[in-house]
Amino acid sequence: MDSSSSSSKSEIEFECLPMFRVLKGGVVERIAGTETIPPSDVPQNGVVSKDLVISPETGVSARLYLPTAASPDRNLPLLLYIHGGGFCIESPFSPLYHPHLVSLVSKANVVAVSVHYRLCPENPIPVPYDDTWQVFLWAAAHSSGQGPEPWLNHHADFGRVFFAGDSAGANIAHNMAMRAGSTTQLSDVTISGIVLVHPYFGKNEPDRLWDYICPSEVHNPLFNPAADTNLSNLGCGKVLIFVGGKDFLKNRGLWYYETLKKSGWGGAVEMVESEGEEHVFHLFNPDCEKAGDLLQKFASFMNLD
Repeated sequence: MDSSSSSSKSEIEFECLPMFRVLKGGVVERIAGTETIPPSDVPQNGVVSKDLVISPETGVSARLYLPTAASPDRNLPLLLYIHGGGFCIESPFSPLYHPHLVSLVSKANVVAVSVHYRLCPENPIPVPYDDTWQVFLWAAAHSSGQGPEPWLNHHADFGRVFFAGDSAGANIAHNMAMRAGSTTQLSDVTISGIVLVHPYFGKNEPDRLWDYICPSEVHNPLFNPAADTNLSNLGCGKVLIFVGGKDFLKNRGLWYYETLKKSGWGGAVEMVESEGEEHVFHLFNPDCEKAGDLLQKFASFMNLD
């Protein structure tokens, strides 16, 4: 029994340590990923940030990031970032993700929208996907320069949009590109690429967490790209995949890479391995050399044609 819990084993319906547990009756106890820090209108590493509510009805929101050196004379790539946490914990406001986005925006010189989607298991699949798509459509509505958010109207280049995320967020990023490839709503928006950091996908086999939040759906294309007959329609021109040498999800990242290459999709896919590193090591140890390498490669990817 985890020492941080006062719940007895008999009260637990499901647990996925060290992230969360669900008690009988449906009460969710989150063990990690609940701490938050505020945005800052005082520059942090040359970046300012603010929070916006996208849907008052659902609470879906986002944290926006802007380099202080941004000029209306030169629009910057737009990054839609989706946090990880097994679909069940974390937020853009956490002490893990906020500094990461500040560093990434500073290094890449991009405008970023970090998505706060509703979490499972209280909100079942596909809610995190639908919430993220809603935030993306809200952002895309600024492509005419007439949206409600000045940072996007004046500084975002909607001809250079990127989806990115880590772990479950990488899964969502892939699926946003799949939706983009099948919609006619985006005539003024170009999805240039996606960045998948230590992605959480299925691999034609049971997965305990996915089976809980989306029962009997191991072949759901949301989780298993190989089951998607439209994979060749991925709606971007290039994909960058990061895997960790000691990551328990490494083989799933490799499998996604091979699956995408064989799908008939016409874009360019690249994979980068951080040798000897664990899952999302760059969030927990951002000052290490390999985290710096990952950040540099990520940033360069968004600035190369």
